[in-house]
Amino acid sequence: MADERITLSEHLAGRRSAMAPAYAGGVAVILSRLADVAAVIERELAHAALRDQLGYAGGTNLTGDQVKKLDLWGHDIVVAALRKTGAVAAVVSEEAPEPVEMYEGKGPHGIVVCIDPVDGSSNLDVNGIVGTIFSLRPSRGLDPAGPAVLGPVGDQLAAGYVMYGPACTLVYSAGDGTHGFTLDRETGEFLLTHPEIRTPRRGKTYGINEGNVRSWHPGQQAFVQFLRTPDKANGRPYSLRYVGSMVADVHRFLLAGGIFMYPADMSDPARPTGKLRLLYEVAPMAFVLEQAGGRASTGTERVLDLVATEYHQRVPILIGSADEVALAEDFYRR
Repeated sequence: MADERITLSEHLAGRRSAMAPAYAGGVAVILSRLADVAAVIERELAHAALRDQLGYAGGTNLTGDQVKKLDLWGHDIVVAALRKTGAVAAVVSEEAPEPVEMYEGKGPHGIVVCIDPVDGSSNLDVNGIVGTIFSLRPSRGLDPAGPAVLGPVGDQLAAGYVMYGPACTLVYSAGDGTHGFTLDRETGEFLLTHPEIRTPRRGKTYGINEGNVRSWHPGQQAFVQFLRTPDKANGRPYSLRYVGSMVADVHRFLLAGGIFMYPADMSDPARPTGKLRLLYEVAPMAFVLEQAGGRASTGTERVLDLVATEYHQRVPILIGSADEVALAEDFYRR
């Protein structure tokens, strides 16, 4: 019965002992507030066409992507909500060139939130699935606090995402496993529906934009060709599943197994370039998947061993079932 399920607030209260002690209170408050904001975003997305919120706002963001109206709205509502928690020292957002510093969260145990408020917004005009991705990092008492996120990206207090689809789903990890919640639209509560998620070690599907095949690393090309080659005894060929929204794609592979890939563009082999952002897309997803028994790699190294040097740094990612990611890395080494 839905009314017997554990709410997100109850779940966080029961998990606080497993969180970093100095930050547990702040982590719980921030995750609760992000859930509240997600419910607001979910309602706005459902009415976006009726409220003339679709389409471009004009201009591009720092990383060159065209900005949607809902990108700006999502950024503003998230920043305003996080400011009210009193636990956030700064926000690093896709829609802001520099960190948004917050006086309220200053102090030795303030938290910096790295967030993509509306990930996959190119899908909005066709009623496609989008999401919110977030990572909570310690401020280490720095003032200004934003630079605290520059360094080893494995230093996360919690991470997760919200998927706005047929159901509104919130998935998070605070370092003690990965847990999924579904929004009860009648009560506005997120209820635990996927406790202790475990990603299968192998899957039957892969996700990638094959339109970019000519710019891939040779190992990447060989790996995808391997997945497409029939071999009934070993479960091949794999099926292609690709939405074009990182949240939707990674959520599939988290639950069902398989591998999602956005490899580097090797058009200039001397300067390979990633597409997805490290701090508020790649690193949080890697944290969530690893806590569920999955794996995340650039093709040549573990994502959570990377060091962030820029707020909007881009990197490649291969993420999903442990066996598939390990096999992909093997192809890169050949």
